[in-house]
Amino acid sequence: MNRAKQLLDKFSGSELAVGGHVFFTDASISEEMACWGYDFIWIDAEHGPFDKEKILQSIVAANNAGAAAIVRVTVNDPAFIKPVLEMGPDGVISPMVCTREEAQRFADACLYPPKGARGFGPRRANRYGAIPGGSYLENASKSFLRIAQIEHVKAVENLEEIFQVDGIDAYVVGPNDLSGSIGRLGDTQHPEVVALFDEIAQKCKAAGKIFGTSIGPNDRQYIRDWIARGIHFISCGDDISFIANGTRDTIAFIKGCR
Repeated sequence: MNRAKQLLDKFSGSELAVGGHVFFTDASISEEMACWGYDFIWIDAEHGPFDKEKILQSIVAANNAGAAAIVRVTVNDPAFIKPVLEMGPDGVISPMVCTREEAQRFADACLYPPKGARGFGPRRANRYGAIPGGSYLENASKSFLRIAQIEHVKAVENLEEIFQVDGIDAYVVGPNDLSGSIGRLGDTQHPEVVALFDEIAQKCKAAGKIFGTSIGPNDRQYIRDWIARGIHFISCGDDISFIANGTRDTIAFIKGCR
């Protein structure tokens, strides 16, 4: 099953693809969230305390429960990206892509020569050798999505140049760091920040690029605003927030009954 192709097909259609974030490293959390119907699970190795083994376990768990597994790597560095690719994720997100050169570095790390500079050593990526070498190499670039995160004002300024890099499938907006890059960290409703969101959306649509965003679950109008921008996918909600919201609401209800 090629879940990357399934996501791309959904991006190209009228249905919004919906994902959720995991920060805790217990693979059963990725499995449970996938069981509830997320199209993809965003495994956050940038902000979560994941080691390589835990990333692999979460990929397998999400896949076994029917969701695509997309890993946000710690840094745009081939040394970190390469072992994650060998785990056979359905997508990889590079944080903080701000220039064409950084986008090219990301694409090169993900693609085998001659298109890129990825080192060869697949493990789960070729189903532990069950996929013949020729067939694997022919289809490797189509087996996972390469997603660049746009989360700095410099990236917005350089977006048209970033689009010129071949091998990147989609772009995802990081609202908090983007707001921080203009001195308004966390104020994602400020008119200056909203104007950047709108500019990204306009540029992506004008260039025919797939784009989405990564946000929390609490502000329903904020979610509607992003959908109205024409996004193809949204990663919304996470294990930490779900536990916090459920705990807070339960305690508040019980205390309100007295």
